[in-house]
Amino acid sequence: MSESDEHVQRATSESVEITPYDPAWPVAFARERDHLRACLPPGSVGRIEHFGSTAVPGLAAKPIVDMLVEVRSLKEVRETFAPILEAQGYEFFWRPSWRDGVSPEYTWFIKRDALGRRSHHIHMLTASSPEWERLLFRDYLIAHPETAREYGALKQRIAMASGDRRAYADAKTDFILRVTETARHWKEHRDD
Repeated sequence: MSESDEHVQRATSESVEITPYDPAWPVAFARERDHLRACLPPGSVGRIEHFGSTAVPGLAAKPIVDMLVEVRSLKEVRETFAPILEAQGYEFFWRPSWRDGVSPEYTWFIKRDALGRRSHHIHMLTASSPEWERLLFRDYLIAHPETAREYGALKQRIAMASGDRRAYADAKTDFILRVTETARHWKEHRDD
């Protein structure tokens, strides 16, 4: 197993904990957004969005702030941003390819707090990445609290059944895909 594979294996084997919503999460997002804009080269970052469960008021979540950061290229992230952020203690994750030699849609960093717990997942992607569609899921949950509650209950059940991060993520996939499809139609009608 390569050092990179071990790095990913270590990160994916950490346990999953779901906690009640914390109103400090949007504040943690804003603080990290401002930090990234200050420490990365001027003009190198476009929009920065808070997504995932910590971005949905009232939703139970892993206490990790998920962020989408628009970049000009993933190569720039690897060659320029990674050394800057790794020097500050961030863990950098890069895949030379995703599946069957296809380039990854994003690369990411994990930031940890003083106790070594994950505090932020920072996903960096280009403006054309389909991963921006994750914002549809976030926006739909914010606008539909009953669906957010259903999602929160699902996450609690999954986390209690398996502390495995990969199994946790896989078990949420069908719900996320179904709600994202509903969110596409909702957005089309909302924008009419």
